[in-house]
Amino acid sequence: MLLLKDIFDTSNRKTAKLLPLFRDLSGISTSYKTVERLYSDALVSMAIHNMFVIMVRRRNMTNVDISGDGTGYGLTIMKHYSTNVKKTNGKKKTFAYAFAFLDLNTGMYVGYGTGMRSEMEAFNSAREMMAGLDISINSIRLDRYYTFKSIVDRFGQNTKFYILPKKDTAIKGKKKWHDIWRSLMGNSMTFLKEYYRRESSESGFASDKKSNGWQVWQKRDDRIATSVMCKGLWHNLLLLGRR
Repeated sequence: MLLLKDIFDTSNRKTAKLLPLFRDLSGISTSYKTVERLYSDALVSMAIHNMFVIMVRRRNMTNVDISGDGTGYGLTIMKHYSTNVKKTNGKKKTFAYAFAFLDLNTGMYVGYGTGMRSEMEAFNSAREMMAGLDISINSIRLDRYYTFKSIVDRFGQNTKFYILPKKDTAIKGKKKWHDIWRSLMGNSMTFLKEYYRRESSESGFASDKKSNGWQVWQKRDDRIATSVMCKGLWHNLLLLGRR
């Protein structure tokens, strides 16, 4: 129900009015409140997570080259969050954040997370999902926002990083951190060619927003997270049948 509601961008009331068409099959009577409450149902959240897991395992993605990026989905409520309130035309605008790790071979997400306070919160959520799938990461591409030694240390020793340094980035550190900058300086063109494959992540989010919209209509944090997760789930569903 929620996936169809998301892809067709219908309201709670309109979705509830369409459901009586299937009442003889389900035997369940619903209202617009029934639809809205599904967004905070723990079983629904579990089902969405499990669908991600099933799709990734169905494509047998065990050794992957990935890129990662985050985006924001606009909220229609004037609800204050200390780090995600932005001003648009003088008015406060709130956002919910999403972060996705994208497999460069299939274009599917192998990790997806949401956050209300920051993109980093969504990053940590997506990484946690991906870690639970026991996926071996050959290489990863992230933008400058994630150029930190602590971020590099969160991934396996054999994972190759393609990131660009900030102005104040220090080369000193562990061997893995040092090897990133040695690779960049030693073979810059090859390194940058790999780094800019990160554009696949930006294209993925652009496709998501084109097919599922860029706004979220829910008000509660848990319901907002479920709505954003539905958009990520649709991304994989639309790509699942491709080879």
